[in-house]
Amino acid sequence: MKPTLLRRTIAEFLGTSLLLAAVVGSGIMGERLAAGNVAIALLANSLATGAALVAIILAFGPVSGSHLNPAVTLCDAWLGGIPWREVPVYIVAQLTGAVAGVFAAHLMFGIALVTSSTHIRSGTAQLFSEFCATFGLLAVIWGCARGRPNAVPFAVGAYITAAYWFTSSTSFANPAVTLARCLTNTFSGIRPEDVLPFLAVQLAGAFTATLLFRWLTPKLKPGVATIL
Repeated sequence: MKPTLLRRTIAEFLGTSLLLAAVVGSGIMGERLAAGNVAIALLANSLATGAALVAIILAFGPVSGSHLNPAVTLCDAWLGGIPWREVPVYIVAQLTGAVAGVFAAHLMFGIALVTSSTHIRSGTAQLFSEFCATFGLLAVIWGCARGRPNAVPFAVGAYITAAYWFTSSTSFANPAVTLARCLTNTFSGIRPEDVLPFLAVQLAGAFTATLLFRWLTPKLKPGVATIL
């Protein structure tokens, strides 16, 4: 029996909260312990995020599909996985969960609840990186969904860990993550003025990948929730 919308909404909120707590918290811890070595800080940030993603998707996937990402929700609805009327509920849960996760990380490390980021993330290279990062994320999800659905959590975690390193933007690949990270002036932050361009290319990358996989795998069954 499919979980109620309330249960799925709470799962999306909690899952996204934990994801942002992991992203921001590991960034703060990595930067504090790395003694100025940015590579070590990024390594800690990427490994913690990838590991957390696997665990979160495994935990909440059976309830809501563990979208944790408005781009995934929109593309899943496009494929018929969830009704369009549920999309706003999922996205609100993801956005509020992301903000709550940032607040939790700040509280854990004794930082003011909101610290507007001054971390510059602009320019063509970073925007193209975000397009590629989000395209790759959706490609991994839809590519695994057909043949190896049980591998999706591990594939997503591995991909995001790698994408931290092969993109100049460090692979946000998620509109909710992007919006929430402008509220933290720490290692993982992004300036508020850089957010909208990131959102635009992330959505473009997500829909491009989904359109491609509708052609590559025309028998793809819709619904992220049905594959986890």
